[in-house]
Amino acid sequence: MHSLVFLCARRLVSHCPGARRALDLLPAELYPVLFQAAFLDGRTLALRDLVGTWPFPVLSIRRLVGHRGRRRDRHPFLGEKPSKLCVQAVILAVVAHLRRALEESCRGTRWRRCRLRVLDMTGLQDDDADRGPEGMSLWSGTVALAKACIEVSKHQSECLKRGSKRRKGPSGTSAAPQPLSVEVRTDLFVNGTSFGVLRDALQTGAAGPLRLKCRDFHAEELSVAGTVSLLESLEPAGVRRVDLRFNNLGLAGLCAVLPHLARFTHLLSLKLPYSNVDVRRLPAGTDAGLRRLAAQLGGLPCLKELNLGSSRLSGKLRQLLGDLRAPLESLELAFCYLLPGDLAFLSQSLHAPALRKLDLSGHDFSENLFQPLRRLLEETSASLLHLDLMECRLTDARLEALLPALCRCSRLRCLGLFGNPLSTPGLKTLLRRTVVLPDLRLVVYPYPVDCYSPEPPRPPSASGRLFEDAVDEERFAAVSAELRRMLVSSGRA
Repeated sequence: MHSLVFLCARRLVSHCPGARRALDLLPAELYPVLFQAAFLDGRTLALRDLVGTWPFPVLSIRRLVGHRGRRRDRHPFLGEKPSKLCVQAVILAVVAHLRRALEESCRGTRWRRCRLRVLDMTGLQDDDADRGPEGMSLWSGTVALAKACIEVSKHQSECLKRGSKRRKGPSGTSAAPQPLSVEVRTDLFVNGTSFGVLRDALQTGAAGPLRLKCRDFHAEELSVAGTVSLLESLEPAGVRRVDLRFNNLGLAGLCAVLPHLARFTHLLSLKLPYSNVDVRRLPAGTDAGLRRLAAQLGGLPCLKELNLGSSRLSGKLRQLLGDLRAPLESLELAFCYLLPGDLAFLSQSLHAPALRKLDLSGHDFSENLFQPLRRLLEETSASLLHLDLMECRLTDARLEALLPALCRCSRLRCLGLFGNPLSTPGLKTLLRRTVVLPDLRLVVYPYPVDCYSPEPPRPPSASGRLFEDAVDEERFAAVSAELRRMLVSSGRA
């Protein structure tokens, strides 16, 4: 239920001329609730007025409006996906504020109502498939901010040129104006299309009035040189996560990129999926590249999360992770062609008792990897929260044999089993045995093999759903209903 203050704020921002006149009379304490109401209702003009006169040094959008349900207890009435128009309105308001500040500085005036110094946009945008047309993707937000930085920097240059003709300092040289600046804390996503504009923004805006301070950096399909140039342009203090995917860097490329991560002394997460590393291509006895890569990973003292998915690392896990200084809390090794010795190393390593997330999807656990997997689960049982075993050829019998080790993971919250050949009886056994796990809330299970139609499936549709025609929807609906009834009867629905 909305508070009376929020309802009054909503009413006020719905009438833009009245809200604009009222801002001169309202106390600063009402600005946050006015911002919430304007953001919720898409009142972009009101948002621009509010940001343009923001009475506090910091404006954190996520703290005010929440995101993805994380703060529903605090603002249960606010939507999960931020409106593209609202985010753009905030950016445009900051640009307008800085343009005014630059003009005032050129004229020698100092009247400024806006006290904004830091705009925090971290955690707002994402690339979820259910974002919808009204939401703003991380890529779009990155481009909008980059263009804003370039625009303000150009306006600063124009003001400096005009000011140098009007005003001279005591020594006869130009007295450069000192305008206010705004730091934008944000997450960035860049690919080949947006590389140029982000590079220009980071380079020209480093000393400009609008500065980007990156928290989480995502790059996709960039060259080694392009990746390095952007990493070198980031302010190192704020970078928390780096995600480089589909970049086809190879071992040599990773060895060229990773030294530039040493600047990020607080880096917690490094994701390098689809990097095209294949240890089979290394000539016998020449592991120099792997040793360099391992040393570079070891040079990241705060690293807690590592993703090396879809690289062939057979037999090299000990060498790659041996130099890490602290235990990992998240390790993603999907489709890495691991050998029993790799899993044995993990079981005995300092990482096992600290792992909260483990992804071993894409490995064949029907044969010689099965026992090493059981031992690894036993070693991670005290800490593991999230386990992915997608497409691992787990049959009913193999899964049942794994359940004792799985049920020892008493803190498990999420279990991914999609893509395994499990039957309805196998899923029922899974449900009955795992109800003892008090924190388990999500199980991603496959279509049961007995729910597939005996007729051969039709060719793939344009949507790319290869198997949808092969599933007997009526049978699957009945199985789903039965599983739900079992959850209800066990008190876990």
